[in-house]
Amino acid sequence: MRALLFVCCLLVSGISYAQTTREPLFKSFDGTQIHYDILGEGKPVVLLHGFITNGESWKRAPVRQALADAGFKVVTLDLRGNGRSDKPHTAEAYRNNAELKDVMALMKHLGLTTYDVVGYSRGAILTAELMTMDKQVRRAVMGGMSADFTDPNWIRRKNFHEALTKPGSHPELQAAVDNAKKSGADTVALARMQEFQPSTSRAKLAKIRIPLLVINGEQDLDNGNPKELADAVPGARLVMVPGTHGGAMVTPEFAKAVVDFLKQ
Repeated sequence: MRALLFVCCLLVSGISYAQTTREPLFKSFDGTQIHYDILGEGKPVVLLHGFITNGESWKRAPVRQALADAGFKVVTLDLRGNGRSDKPHTAEAYRNNAELKDVMALMKHLGLTTYDVVGYSRGAILTAELMTMDKQVRRAVMGGMSADFTDPNWIRRKNFHEALTKPGSHPELQAAVDNAKKSGADTVALARMQEFQPSTSRAKLAKIRIPLLVINGEQDLDNGNPKELADAVPGARLVMVPGTHGGAMVTPEFAKAVVDFLKQ
């Protein structure tokens, strides 16, 4: 059932990897070129997208415009391996939190010294590790996620990696793999993302002192119980909004909760 919900999320997103232009781009720490967009002026906030998608997903969610209207400079990017960014295939290009080094390099490129971060689904997993890496993160939001990702042997991560590298190994995930190919996603890069996905330990989460909002759809248990994540980070707040994993991010309730939290 979880796999089906995940696939439905991908199908309704309508995201295409065929783009007419890659600009603007910036060259990251290892030469990888990363596509990004900016909307609005004011306090900076970066939005991190989920798996088998790209920064365009945020343009279909009310939260991006709501943040801009509330006085934020909203930065979206296609994480390496996705969308209009470069798609390297080597292990070296993804190990040691390369994706998060891209985010930090982009903030430096834009001259932003303090910023907020909002991550959804796999983007929330990246957000957790980013909070432990960058002291310039002021506030953070993790959506659609529990604490299951803290296990380096998390079965969901391992199964997706195997589904992408061993055809037919996980029939329940084949629809997701087929949809990724249909959308033009780079499945080699996607496999690398799963291979080197952060698994921020509960011990590291317990040391986080950055204000954190955990937000989840009322019908979403795709990645486990979000209360476990909120309980793992001191002072974290949990807000439930309508929707499944694929639908919660695009609700007005999600947008309002994020804006209200980041305005504090």
